[in-house]
Amino acid sequence: MNLLDKLQKKETQQSKKVEDISPVWWIETSDSISRQFQFDPDGYLSVKVLEDSRPVFERVTESFLDTFYPSGYPYSVNEGYRTYTQFRALQHVNSAAISVLSTQSLLFAAGLRPTPAQATVVSWILKDGMEHVGKLICSNLGARMDSEPKRWRIFADVLYDLGTGLEVMSPLCPHLFLQMAGLGNFAKGMATVAARATRLPLYSSFAKEGNLSDLVAKGEALSTLFNVIGIGAGITLASTICTSMQGKIIASPLLSVLHVYSVVEQMKAVPVNTLNPQRTAILVADFVKMGRVLTPADLRYKEDPFLPGRLIKDSGKVKVGRALHKVAKPSKFQKWKEIFPQEKFILNIGNKWTDMVLEQNASGEDALRGWLVAAYASNVDQSFDDASTSAMLQAYEKMESVFPEFLSELQSRGWYTDRFLDGTGSRFAT
Repeated sequence: MNLLDKLQKKETQQSKKVEDISPVWWIETSDSISRQFQFDPDGYLSVKVLEDSRPVFERVTESFLDTFYPSGYPYSVNEGYRTYTQFRALQHVNSAAISVLSTQSLLFAAGLRPTPAQATVVSWILKDGMEHVGKLICSNLGARMDSEPKRWRIFADVLYDLGTGLEVMSPLCPHLFLQMAGLGNFAKGMATVAARATRLPLYSSFAKEGNLSDLVAKGEALSTLFNVIGIGAGITLASTICTSMQGKIIASPLLSVLHVYSVVEQMKAVPVNTLNPQRTAILVADFVKMGRVLTPADLRYKEDPFLPGRLIKDSGKVKVGRALHKVAKPSKFQKWKEIFPQEKFILNIGNKWTDMVLEQNASGEDALRGWLVAAYASNVDQSFDDASTSAMLQAYEKMESVFPEFLSELQSRGWYTDRFLDGTGSRFAT
């Protein structure tokens, strides 16, 4: 038997084996719908609807979720995603409507008399000039956005509304058209960078199963849909209520308020699971006071996106980010390193707050250790000098006894403890 005959015989045997393997299938019935699931011989899973007696509304709803929500929703995302997307849809409708009105106003101020449809087309051309300057300036603030994505996301939309507000008001002073249009686009340019830079940290908080790409893709689809709806709403307003300047002065602020409100509600729903100064302070305070560890979903409504730098008494009133030379004298720094040579933080407990400075390569675990020491020490003594060294040692020993359990609980509840996002805070290297 030659080589060709052997190969043909082998292929025939393999094809017979494949034919002999019956596909694995089963039927699942729930909520008036029956589906057949089947694993084909090649390993792919196929789903076929056998019977569907649900009302049309329920079918449309499921089709909408399949198109605009991640696969496996709601089990593939963290808590709060539905609230986030609902207010995000409202935000996009309002922002698109405001954009149409602002563009129409700009064209009127420039001496043109456009139709509402023309305003939507030209809106893409007017995003040049000063807008690029705003983007360049805002790009230098990326580290701060990593630390406080919620705050900067809200700030982005406030800037956007400020920019569109200037554009809407431009017909009132046509002689200042260039200045108002330039400032408006400058603010909108900064808003664009801030919104895009904070998008990934926010989406990452919902990626429960590593499905970040799916979340981003479905989120963009949802944004596109409601942007189109918003443009339609803007055209309707521009053709009816907002044909006059008085109508724009009334409608634009109302749309802006609704826009910012929807963004604030979005941010409240996001369970960010990275450590920054505010979230670390809340976690430590709750652990020291109540003996529990909050989940990202529990902590989200305790965050203050407007005043992230507030000091929390139960966590030791820790302030992070000041330069080392402003926090401790060389003698105090040397004394600290002699007592705690292995630690990557130093503490200086004052009357009003506790300064903590981290080493350049300090992780989230190092920040947590320092925060716990500060919290325990603040209940014993108010200053770190010769008389309080024993109190600091006592607080350190207490931290060492509880830290393994505290860290284990944090990690099991979904917190990322490998890094600490302190924005542009100063660190030191030894």
